[in-house]
Amino acid sequence: MENDQLIELWKEGRTRFTKLLDKAVEADLTKKLGDTPNSAGFLIRHVAEVELLFAKNVFGKRDVKITAKTLIAGKDTGEWTNLTDLREYTTYAGEELEAAIRAQKDWSSVVETKEFGKKTKSEAFGRILTHTAYHSGQLALVLKYGT
Repeated sequence: MENDQLIELWKEGRTRFTKLLDKAVEADLTKKLGDTPNSAGFLIRHVAEVELLFAKNVFGKRDVKITAKTLIAGKDTGEWTNLTDLREYTTYAGEELEAAIRAQKDWSSVVETKEFGKKTKSEAFGRILTHTAYHSGQLALVLKYGT
């Protein structure tokens, strides 16, 4: 039951991201806000990549397919311009993260990553929720005010 409730929490929080993605059009993907370095397309891809990394490396879903291109490049390369591809990748990320959350048995067990050190899985769950929310706020501003 606990995992079902956490999935409901995660899905509701993720709607901040998915509703923006539903309204986006391909012309939005290259938009940036002022001198900020990241386009809307980059932010969308980045959110999906980090969700996949959490599914695989934090929550142990080893069959996840992920190449963290936004993290490898470390900057926006301008290549995230296909909305269909980004939506498909985001859907895949959501499905994989949900499956990983559903499979958890011990939310108090500790995981360690170079990005955030040692955390319990429940703390890491909070981290992925807030990561998506943080970038959703950025994405909302870029979509509304970006050029």
